[in-house]
Amino acid sequence: MTLPNPALHGDYSTLFSFLPIGAYRCNAEGKMVRVNPALVRLNGYDTEAEMLGAVNDVAREWYVDPGQRAEFLRLLDRDGYVRGFVSEIRRHRTRERIWVSEHAHNVRDTEGKLLYYEGTVEDITAQVQAQDELRRSEEQLRLMTSQVPGMVFVVHVSPDGRRQYRFVSSGVRDIYGFTPEDVMRDATLLERTLHPEDRVILEADTKLIRESPVDLGGEFRIVMPDGSIKWVYRRSCAVSSDSTGYVRVGVLLDITARKQVEADLRKSEAVWKLALESAGDGVWDWNLQSNEEFISQGIKAMYGYADEELANVAEELDSRTHPDDLPQMQADRQAHFEGHTATYRNEHRVCCKDGSWKWVLSRGMVIARDTDGKPLRMIGTHTDITELKRAEAHQRALEIQLRESQKMEAIGTLAGGVAHDFNNLLAAILGNLALAQEDVGLHHPARESLVEIQRAAMRARQLVQQILTFSRRQTQELQHQLLTPLVQEALDLLRSLLPAGVRLNARLPSTPLPVMADATQVQQVLMNLCTNAWQAMDNQAGEVAVALRAVEVDAAQALRVEGLSSGHYACLSVADNGPGMDEDTVRRIFEPFFTTKPPGAGTGLGLAVVHGIVKAHRGAIDVTSKVGEGTRFDVYLPLAAQVMPTPQALATPQAAVSLPGAEATSPHLIYIDDYEAMTFLAGRLLRKQGFKVTTFESGEAAVAWLTQHPQEPIDLVLSDQNMPGMSGVDVAREVRQLRPGLGVAIVSGHVSDKLLADAAEQGVLEVMGKQDSMDALAEAIRGLLSQVSARPTD
Repeated sequence: MTLPNPALHGDYSTLFSFLPIGAYRCNAEGKMVRVNPALVRLNGYDTEAEMLGAVNDVAREWYVDPGQRAEFLRLLDRDGYVRGFVSEIRRHRTRERIWVSEHAHNVRDTEGKLLYYEGTVEDITAQVQAQDELRRSEEQLRLMTSQVPGMVFVVHVSPDGRRQYRFVSSGVRDIYGFTPEDVMRDATLLERTLHPEDRVILEADTKLIRESPVDLGGEFRIVMPDGSIKWVYRRSCAVSSDSTGYVRVGVLLDITARKQVEADLRKSEAVWKLALESAGDGVWDWNLQSNEEFISQGIKAMYGYADEELANVAEELDSRTHPDDLPQMQADRQAHFEGHTATYRNEHRVCCKDGSWKWVLSRGMVIARDTDGKPLRMIGTHTDITELKRAEAHQRALEIQLRESQKMEAIGTLAGGVAHDFNNLLAAILGNLALAQEDVGLHHPARESLVEIQRAAMRARQLVQQILTFSRRQTQELQHQLLTPLVQEALDLLRSLLPAGVRLNARLPSTPLPVMADATQVQQVLMNLCTNAWQAMDNQAGEVAVALRAVEVDAAQALRVEGLSSGHYACLSVADNGPGMDEDTVRRIFEPFFTTKPPGAGTGLGLAVVHGIVKAHRGAIDVTSKVGEGTRFDVYLPLAAQVMPTPQALATPQAAVSLPGAEATSPHLIYIDDYEAMTFLAGRLLRKQGFKVTTFESGEAAVAWLTQHPQEPIDLVLSDQNMPGMSGVDVAREVRQLRPGLGVAIVSGHVSDKLLADAAEQGVLEVMGKQDSMDALAEAIRGLLSQVSARPTD
């Protein structure tokens, strides 16, 4: 563009200053010459002059990927402008990483010479993070719905009737031939396939959706590209609404085969009956005057009866209809008799010969009436829709699972926060206990009580660590693990959760039994199996037995357990003396969403999760159960080779390394913790251990002191990680700039993989868990000081 009118420049300058997003101007060489207040704040500075003086190389100082700068300039040079250029940057002063969207354009003089370029910068971190979280949720939903027949969808319907699919399962390919991405990109793809005569159904649905959060169901036709027609069954319900429209979830099922059979059957009664029989639907023909009813062999076989086992009278089927469904069935039938409905249609359950219940869709029509309109003859069909009902139940279970996963995420976050604060309290208790034990001496009457308090506090700390372990969400990582201590740790936590009247017995080997496993997931397997065992007892007294042993599986044994091959295994068994299960239940026990609990008492995912974890560990699981005799689960995990200790680990521990100058001066430590009682206690106890200690209750205060005392000799900085304001990693970053050679260590009650990675990036010596005693902390500090003294100097 050419240079703007100077008369307007003042107005634009005012707008430049008051823009809510960052704005800047760079000269032809790419150096910033103007930045507005919003961009100054975004980069952590107070004034425009301060920022302009600090920024030198935008590519290396601002962009996380310096190559983005070259791409930005390339687009600007090629097009004369850049729009919506998304990059990850660092706030120039604080180095915090954020996501931004940039817009820019060139400004040239009348001869086309580049004078400068200017643009805007908008912080879009929240949007990027929200998009990442949405992608993770959609992937979980995609995996779950891939197991559900038909097309599962989430759709947003705007007030004007326009649809936007937010999720579409892979089943859309089987019905329409489209990919999920096609449909989410263009919602009208599905609408355009509607049969012209059925478009009124879409219009009626849209009208109903606008009026209220209604559940919808029914059938419609679609026209395929080759001109063929498919029938589709739909069912959907509303989950939320706002000013932008309505969000609905639903399922589409291809019912073309069944509809084709129905159409063929209408051609003649004989062909109609024969075709339905061959398609699996049963036929009935009811003489309303004599009450005789022809019941086809297909219907009888559907419910497990031979032809001669059911008499041809109407009461045979009515008497086997579920009591809860009978009133509605009779009401629908009467409505058709009286002419209120063109056809009879009802869904109900029928008791089979083996005592199980099947859902059937019963459809029929009166084909003969007398002169007064009284019905004389009615014919119809029974269609087994049990699987369809299960699919609908699966859909409802998916919705429950989504809500449960959100609830569990919140619980995990809460557990982590509570455990951090509780760790600080325990550290203060244990530290003051150590001081009290020193004060009272070995023979004081209170000594025994103090020891018991210490035991209880240590047990509390172990429980906190276990809670943190089980609330952590992480990807599976198979590592060499010793199974026996893993099982023992999970049992220690389970004992505190036992219901009244339930005994937990364990039989563990003295050998550690090495396996390749994800420790958290193996403990989750044991937790789920034990919880399932005592829940099956339904508040009755009982016993749960846990056993672990090494077994050798031969070829004959391997054939009896699905997924098991011959070899050496660790076998983890969980047995109970509860009510047990019948064979049908055992066959379905690992199906997702299958549960024998009443509605609201379980999601049916516990054992499915166990099965998935065991399979992912290349193991197998076997279940043995009889009604009245209890249940036993056997989990087989392949044994791994024993990892031998390294020569260094076997060597005799050496005496502590003497610190240079230790005879003359005590090592000077800086100790940082936002918990006042902890800083007071740590300072007091570490001084008793021979250290010089300066304590601070915030990272900001410690950094400010280091800035003000550049000549003060410091040997080590020890900081808590989770603090308001600056974290331990933030402190390490600032110390690295102030004193590059000064060692920093971080203490945390919950050491995660992310914390280890962030700390390593800032050159932290070590990330330590909360120590059980100040003696242990002092010993760890001496080891760190030895590392510092061994570092090469510049």
